[in-house]
Amino acid sequence: MKQIAGGVTAAKGFLATGLEVGIKEGHSGKKDMAMVYSTAPCVAAGTYTSNVVKAAPVKYDREIVDHSPYVQAIVVNSGVANACTGEEGMENCRILAKEAGKVLNIPENSVIIGSTGVIGAQLPMEKMTKGVGLLAKQLGDKPEDATLAAEAIMTTDTVSKEIAFELTIGGKTVHVGGMCKGSGMIHPNMCTMLAFVTTDVNISKEMLTEMVKENVKDTFNMISVDGDTSTNDTMIVLANGQADNPKITAHGEEYDLFSKALLEINTYLAKKMAGDGEGATALFEVKVQNADTKEHAVTLAKSVVTSSLVKCAIAGHDANWGRILCALGYSGVEFDPEKVDIFFESKAGTLKIVENSVSTGYSEEEATKILSEEEVTARIDMKTGNCEATAWGCDLTHEYVSINADYRS
Repeated sequence: MKQIAGGVTAAKGFLATGLEVGIKEGHSGKKDMAMVYSTAPCVAAGTYTSNVVKAAPVKYDREIVDHSPYVQAIVVNSGVANACTGEEGMENCRILAKEAGKVLNIPENSVIIGSTGVIGAQLPMEKMTKGVGLLAKQLGDKPEDATLAAEAIMTTDTVSKEIAFELTIGGKTVHVGGMCKGSGMIHPNMCTMLAFVTTDVNISKEMLTEMVKENVKDTFNMISVDGDTSTNDTMIVLANGQADNPKITAHGEEYDLFSKALLEINTYLAKKMAGDGEGATALFEVKVQNADTKEHAVTLAKSVVTSSLVKCAIAGHDANWGRILCALGYSGVEFDPEKVDIFFESKAGTLKIVENSVSTGYSEEEATKILSEEEVTARIDMKTGNCEATAWGCDLTHEYVSINADYRS
C-alpha cells in the first residue's frame, strides 16, 4: 500500500469539484458547495451521529444508504447545517437530490446530501439548486478537483483534509481516497464531521457495511475537540467496483487488505480533524496500554483526551500529570491507582514522568520542550492486562472561546 496524490478522485470513475455559490453570507471568496460523482453505480455504507437531534441530511442519507439500490453522487454544502429545520429541511434535501439527479442523469434516490454550518437556518435553495448545475458542469477527475471539493466543505477548519492510497487486491490495483471536514463540535461517537471515502474496489454492500461500522470505532469515534456531539455527523463510503478485482463477499485476505487501507484513510482524516480543532495549537494523542479490556482502554483514553484541564495543560506546555491521573480516576474504570506509569512523547523526545503513580523527578525543562511540539502524546501504562486504545484531541486555547463566541457573526 502506498500513498498517492488526490483525495476523492483517486479511485477510477470518480469526479469531484467545489465552488462558491454564496451560502456563507459575509464571507465572499469562500467555497461552500461540493459535488462527488461516480460514473458507475456504487454500493454504499455509512455511520451517523449518535445525537438524538439529527439534521435533515442525516435522516435523509440513512434512508438512501439503507434502501436505495445504489448511490452515485454526493452534494454537500457548508455554511448552513440544515438541522432543526423541520419538514422544510427534509423537503430541501429531496429538492437538491432531484436537481442533482436531473443534471447528472441519474436517479434522484442515488444522491446523498450533506450539510454543515449554523444550526436552525434553512438552506438558501435558489442559490443551491443553481449551484448543483454549476457543479455538474465543472466536475473533474484530477487531484486538484478533489481539493476543490475538500475546500468547499470547510467551516471553521483552517486546512482542507484529504488523502488517498493505492494497493493490490486479487491481482488488481485498487484505489481509495477520502476527504473530511471538522474543527469544532467534535466528540467521540461521531462528530461535526463530514467524511466521504471513495474507492474502486469491488466489494459487497454487506461486507462494506460491516467494515465501516467496525472501522469507525478506532478512528472517528476516538477523537474529541470540545465534548459536543454534532447533529450532522456523517461518514459514508462509496465503492463502484471499477478496479475489477474478484468481488469481496466474505472475510479473508482481500477483506483484511482493504480494511487496513480504509483504517489508514480514516485514521489520517480523524487525526487531521483533531489537530485542526478550533483554536488548537497541538494535536494531543492519548495512548492507553496494558489495560484489562479493550472497552476499558477506550474509556480511559477518552476520559483523558476530553479533560478540559488536561487540554489546558497541553496548551500551556505544562506537564501537569496529576490532571491525567485524575481523569483516569473519574472515568468509571476500576484499576490500581498505585501502578500507573505516564510518559510524554513528541518529536523532541520521550520522557517518563510518572512511575507507579509517583513523579520520577523528571526535568520540567525537558518536559516543556517535549510538550511544545505540534503533535504531543501522553502514553499511559495501566499494568492490568494487554489491551490498548488510542484517542486524539487537541489543546484548549483562548482562541477556541473567541471562535465560538462569534460563530454566527
